[in-house]
Amino acid sequence: MVSKTKYAVSQDTIRALFHEAGLEPVTSIAPLGAGEFNAVFSVNANGRDYVLKIAPAEDAPTPAYEKGMMRAEVFWYEQMRAHTSIRVPEVYVTDFSRRLIPTDYFIMEKLPGKTLDQMGFSKTEKQQAAAEVAKLTAQLHRIKADQFGYVQSGLYESWYLAIRASVEALLGDCRKKSRRSRRGERLLRMIDRYQATLEKVECCMVNFDIWDPNIMCIPEAGGLRYGWIDPERSFWGDRIADFVCLEMMKPLAGKEATLAAYNAAAEQPILATEEENIRYAIAEGYLGLIMETEKYYRYTPHHFGWWRNVAASAILYRNAFEALGK
Repeated sequence: MVSKTKYAVSQDTIRALFHEAGLEPVTSIAPLGAGEFNAVFSVNANGRDYVLKIAPAEDAPTPAYEKGMMRAEVFWYEQMRAHTSIRVPEVYVTDFSRRLIPTDYFIMEKLPGKTLDQMGFSKTEKQQAAAEVAKLTAQLHRIKADQFGYVQSGLYESWYLAIRASVEALLGDCRKKSRRSRRGERLLRMIDRYQATLEKVECCMVNFDIWDPNIMCIPEAGGLRYGWIDPERSFWGDRIADFVCLEMMKPLAGKEATLAAYNAAAEQPILATEEENIRYAIAEGYLGLIMETEKYYRYTPHHFGWWRNVAASAILYRNAFEALGK
C-alpha cells in the first residue's frame, strides 16, 4: 500500500546492499508484502530467495514509538526463536551503520509457503487456522520480562505507567501535526481511573499486530506448519492486548473459539473477568489512538488508508468507551 514512510530505493542500490553482504549474483528483485511502514523486497541472490527490509529514513514522518522499530524487530525475532517453537525467519545480515544508505536495513530468510490471507481456506479451515494462531499467541505470552513498554523507546515498572506514557506520546504526535485527539485524551483519563487494575498486570511479550499477512503457512510432510513474520510492533505488556486483533471488533467474552484454543495452550486461562474486560477496553482504545494518529503521518485524505483508519479508530474507541463508562 502507498505510504509516506516507505524508503524509496533503486534496484542498483539493492544490488549494492547484496554485494556488500556477499550475496551475489542478484537475479531478481520485486516488492513484497502488504505492509505500510517499511520498504520490503523479495530478492533472489546466489540461488536463494531472501527478504530485504529497509526502515523509513530518519527524517520520515513517523510517530515517536516507531523510531528505531527495525532494531526492535530483530530483537523480537531473537526472543521468539529462543523461547518458542514458532518458525520465524533467520536474519542473515543487519546493518544499522547507515554507511551505505541513510537508514537501517536487514536481510533475512524468505520463509516458504504463503501468508494466511493468500491460502483460500474454506470456512472450516479458517476456523482451524484461527485456533492455531491463538495457540501460537499463547506461546508468545510465555516470553516474560519485568519491565513494560517498547524496547525502542523506554521501559517502565508497571503496565499502567507504560500504557499511559504510550498514550501521552501519541497525543504529542498528534500535536506535532496540529491535531488534537479528544478521544485520546478521554482514554488517558480512563487509564488513570483504572490505575489499580493496570498496575496488577503481569509482563510478557505482546505482538499487537496479529493479522493474516503476518502468519505464514508453511507446507510440511503431513500438513501445514505456521510461522510468524513482522513482529516489530511488539512490546512488553498486557497479554490481553493481543486479543484486540484476534477476532477483531468482537468483545472479549464473544471470542469464544479463540479463548478456548488459547486457554488450551496457555499457562493461565483468560476468563473475560471484569478486570480483564477493562484491560481489553484500554487496549482497544490504544489501538484506536494509534490508527487515528498514524493516518496523519502515512496518508492524505486521498488515500484509502486514511479513511480505513478513520472508520476503524471510531469503532475501536466506541467499543472501548462503552465498556469503560463515562
